[in-house]
Amino acid sequence: MTDRKGKVVVAMSGGVDSSVAACLLLEQGYEVIGLFMRTGVKAVLDEPACPADEATSNRPFRGCCSAADAADARDVAGRLGIPFYALDFKESFESIIDHFVAEYVRGRTPNPCILCNDQLKFGRLAEYGRAADADFIATGHYARIVQHAGQARLCRGVDTDKDQSYALFQLDRGILPRVMLPIGEMTKERVRDYARKRGLPLFDKRESQDICFVPDRDYARLIRDRRPDAFRPGRIVDRSGRELGRHDGIVNFTIGQRRGLRLAMGKPVYVTAIDAASDTVTIGPREELARSELRASKVHWLIDPPTEIIEADVQIRYTHKAARAVVEPIGADCVRIRFREPQYAITPGQAAVFYDGDVVLGGGWIDLE
Repeated sequence: MTDRKGKVVVAMSGGVDSSVAACLLLEQGYEVIGLFMRTGVKAVLDEPACPADEATSNRPFRGCCSAADAADARDVAGRLGIPFYALDFKESFESIIDHFVAEYVRGRTPNPCILCNDQLKFGRLAEYGRAADADFIATGHYARIVQHAGQARLCRGVDTDKDQSYALFQLDRGILPRVMLPIGEMTKERVRDYARKRGLPLFDKRESQDICFVPDRDYARLIRDRRPDAFRPGRIVDRSGRELGRHDGIVNFTIGQRRGLRLAMGKPVYVTAIDAASDTVTIGPREELARSELRASKVHWLIDPPTEIIEADVQIRYTHKAARAVVEPIGADCVRIRFREPQYAITPGQAAVFYDGDVVLGGGWIDLE
């Protein structure tokens, strides 16, 4: 234990990715401490596909950071022989949930995972790392930290299907030299195979696809519980303002939505705009979702902030393929983005993240105008 490379605090969520991250760092010679974030979230079990599934040990959970996940993380830490701590982040997490609800009430569609990464996984985690005299902090994100011209840069993970750099754009630039992302060079298949070969029992654990504090995907229920005043009836109109129907709250809608509109139009129609001031939802054909321009505010740069127009690939949601655009600074923390080709379902509240190849330049929060 005398030749350790340094001390690393690893955020362990109870999933295969963070477990493999901890195992890799231990094998590489680091002193590893596991940290689990208690957020007060409860997991929801998926309904079993058949009665036989009830008896399996791998019955899938949706969500993360639950008591069951904490038990899984603790078990892995025990198998690895590393210290493990579960810290109470519930109070901090409540502010993220409040922001999520407030954004929906404003007619926007938030991405709480970005805030969680910034404020908790690389915020509170960094604080704990300093308190523990750790040299590095690490997570199981599919992204990379690459040295470029003597500086640490956040880059896409090699597994393009799993890349999570989009959700990390708000990281403090100054913390990047202390960040370790051990699985960023691996594919998901390799991660699972690595876990299986090392006897980690969660090598085939199903990963969460949902927002952890809404594991049943019922966003409206969460918002109704916290902001019942947000459910105000309003109009559903077309582009010309002609009323086509009524709704019982704009929080039930998001830009680009096609299902659940409860309108028989005889052709596919989509939510193209949401006006929180008048409680109006506008719908139209897919072509009305196309836009060539957006404004992003609260821009955060991971490079020296440009003072002139730059070209970049811009990603407007987690599943979007980044598109070529020009990014024009228009204020201290705002940019105007013009795409070479129109993009569909540009959604206020989501993030627009700027890339130079695989390198994250920065990003901001989408405001259409």
